[in-house]
Amino acid sequence: MSHAPPPHRSHPLPTAEADGSEAGAIPIGLFRACVALRDWLLSEGARLPESGDLLAGLALRLNDLGVPVDRATTAIDALHSEYTGVGRFWTREGGVSLRLFPHGEASDRALATSPFAHIYATREWLLLDLAETPDDRFTIIPELKAGGYRHYVAIPLFFTNGTNNGVTFATRSPRGFSNENLAILRFIVPTLSAVMEMRGLNTRLDQVLRIYVGDGPHQAILSGSIRRGQVERIRSAILFADMRGYTELTASLAPEASVDLLNTYFDCLVPPIESEGGEVLKYMGDGLLAIFRETGDGLGGAAQSALTAAQTALRRLSEANAAGRFPARIAAGIALHHGEAAYGNVGSGARLDFTVIGRDVNLASRLAKLNKVLGEPLLMSKPFVDFLWGDPEPLGSHPLDGFSEAMCLYRPARNG
Repeated sequence: MSHAPPPHRSHPLPTAEADGSEAGAIPIGLFRACVALRDWLLSEGARLPESGDLLAGLALRLNDLGVPVDRATTAIDALHSEYTGVGRFWTREGGVSLRLFPHGEASDRALATSPFAHIYATREWLLLDLAETPDDRFTIIPELKAGGYRHYVAIPLFFTNGTNNGVTFATRSPRGFSNENLAILRFIVPTLSAVMEMRGLNTRLDQVLRIYVGDGPHQAILSGSIRRGQVERIRSAILFADMRGYTELTASLAPEASVDLLNTYFDCLVPPIESEGGEVLKYMGDGLLAIFRETGDGLGGAAQSALTAAQTALRRLSEANAAGRFPARIAAGIALHHGEAAYGNVGSGARLDFTVIGRDVNLASRLAKLNKVLGEPLLMSKPFVDFLWGDPEPLGSHPLDGFSEAMCLYRPARNG
C-alpha cells in the first residue's frame, strides 16, 4: 500500500519569525488546548527539575492534541569544561535518555553530518518525508528508517545569547505530520524556545559557578551570598597539596606544556578527593585546597576520607611517573589538618572573590611547606589525627611560620 508524501511548507519560517499567523491554521476546537500547552510550558514545564521531563511532557501533550509524535530530541549548546552540548532523546517506547557531546573532532564531525548543522546554516525548518529521503542525506536517516519513522521535522532554536540549538520531532504515522500538526508546532515552538533558553541559562550559571568556585561556594553564591564580608564557617578536614619544584620544572617548558603538566598532575589528585566526598575549593598555581565536611556524627569520617584520598592521590601520582606521563618525575606534598574553613567574599566594588580564609586554612598551607623539609609526602596535624581511627607515627613538634606554638606532626603508619 502506498502513501502520499506528507504535506510540507516549501519555505518553513524560522523560529524567530513566528508572527501569529500560524494560529489561523489551528482548528478552532483545538485553539484553547494549544494555548493551555503554551501556558504549561511557561509555568509547570519551566520549573520541572529535569529537562528530560520537559521533553517527555511536551511530547505526550502534543499527542493529546493529535500531533502523532513518536520521537523527540533536543540539542542544546553547553558551557562546560568537559562537553560542548547536551542531547536529550524521548521515544514512545523508551522514554527519556541523555547524551553528552564531548569537546573534540568526533563531536564536530557528528554535528557536520546531522540535520542540526543544516538548520543552523539555513535558519529554516527542515521537513523530511523519510520514504523519499536518501540514506546519505544525513547520518541519522538510516536509523530513523530502521525505527519505522515516516516523517521528520528539525527546528532551529536561536537563543538570545547567540547559541544554536534545536528540537526535532518524528512520527511513524503513515500520514506523517499534517498541515494542522505543523501549525500547532509553529504555535508552541517560540514558547518552547523561550522556556528552554531560561532553563539553559540557569544551567549554564550553575555549571560555570560549580566549575570555577566549587560545589559549596557555588550554592552559597546562587542563594544570595554575594555581599562583601559575608562569611560561612564549616568544620571539616582540610587537605592542602603542593607540587614540589614546579618553578624549576616549568622554567624550560612552553606555556602550553606547563598547562598540560598541571592538568595531568591534577588528574591524579582531584578524582580521589571527589570520590571520597571532598570538595576542591581552590587551585593555586601548582597547589590545591580541598575540604571534607564533617557530618556531625563525631565518628571521624571526614578525616578518614581525607586520608584515603591523599594516599590514593599519591599512589596515582607514582603510577603516572612510572608510566612516563610527565616530562620529568613529579613529587607532591600533602598536608592534612582538621579545623574550621570559612568562605568569605573578599574584594572591592563589583569585583569580589569567593575565597577560603581563616586560621586553620593558613595552618594547613604552612604545614604543607614542611613536607619537603621533613622529606615526607604526607603530613598530618595533631588536630587531624585526633579524629583518626588508626595509630599514625609521631614526628615530633615543629614550628610553623606565623604561629606562636609548635605543632605535633604525624605521618601514616608505615605498615598502614
